[in-house]
Amino acid sequence: MQVGAHSGAHFQLVSQDNQTEVGNIMNTIEGPGAKPADVVVRGNASGFLQEIVSGAHQLRADAPVDVGGGDAAPGPYDYLLVGLGACTSMTVGLYARNKKWPLENIIVSLRHSRIHAKDCAECETKDGMLDRIDVEIGLSGTLTPEQRTKLMEIAAKCPVHRTLKSEINIRLRTAPSGSLREIAETKIQSRPAQTGK
Repeated sequence: MQVGAHSGAHFQLVSQDNQTEVGNIMNTIEGPGAKPADVVVRGNASGFLQEIVSGAHQLRADAPVDVGGGDAAPGPYDYLLVGLGACTSMTVGLYARNKKWPLENIIVSLRHSRIHAKDCAECETKDGMLDRIDVEIGLSGTLTPEQRTKLMEIAAKCPVHRTLKSEINIRLRTAPSGSLREIAETKIQSRPAQTGK
């Protein structure tokens, strides 16, 4: 399965044999009583290529060649767009199914850019640069104009959209040496992943 503007994305399900073991490892990463990490990303200082574990899924991320990466997988902003696009499509589809509306397909196209704040009339910030995400949504099916309008309104209410528009508090901390996280990452990396269907 290929995702984003970069080819070569690898989405592999962890094999059934080690899915339970990976789950157990992920459940102990943060220590007893703590919520385990949702995603673990592992890389090294020799390049941009990253190995990612998200639950039972193994992915990769890389940077484009023009910034020193190998373009072997989608980049971080591609994954940001993937998250927003997938959430938007899922939210619109769920709403239409619940309403039993004749929506057939949803196509969400996204583009990230940096713009000058002064060029954004609807933005509160007026100095410096801003991130902009342009989202185009294609809806097919015999929908009424009112249904199309409502689905576009619902698209802006997807959870990822709301998260990106809200205040976000990102807390960074150093993992202790020899932590369960390092042990888990080493163990996960050493297991060969098998492609799921």
